Amino acid sequence: MTSRFIKIVDMRLVRYGLASVGALAVDLGSFLALLALTIPAAIASAVGYALGIAAHWLLSSRAVFTDSVAERGHGRNRQKALFVASAAAGLGITTAIVGVGDYSGVDPLIAKMVAIAVSFTVTWMLRNKVVFRRTDRPT
Repeated sequence: MTSRFIKIVDMRLVRYGLASVGALAVDLGSFLALLALTIPAAIASAVGYALGIAAHWLLSSRAVFTDSVAERGHGRNRQKALFVASAAAGLGITTAIVGVGDYSGVDPLIAKMVAIAVSFTVTWMLRNKVVFRRTDRPT
């Protein structure tokens, strides 16, 4: 049973990683486009991340956590709210890291890469253990 659970989590993590790459493409593309328009780095980062959130929900709920997405109604609305809360945590982390990096003279793209790694880790843990948690699977 334990090895089966590990295999499922590993596959889920791979799918989550791929979904994150798709959302990251939306996020980073928007970020770079806004920087090119001379939007301040922290604002560009926040807007890009917000657009990535929408892409990530679509990918996560349809390709990653398919076995634990709630049916329509209260359960699904609760998951969406928790997903947005996890995204808000990631957004706060991302904006803070990029903002502090930019203020400190770090290249905004390097600061964004650090923020991506930290945000990915935090949101994966929140989404896997809280947002899409199933009551019938081991924790």
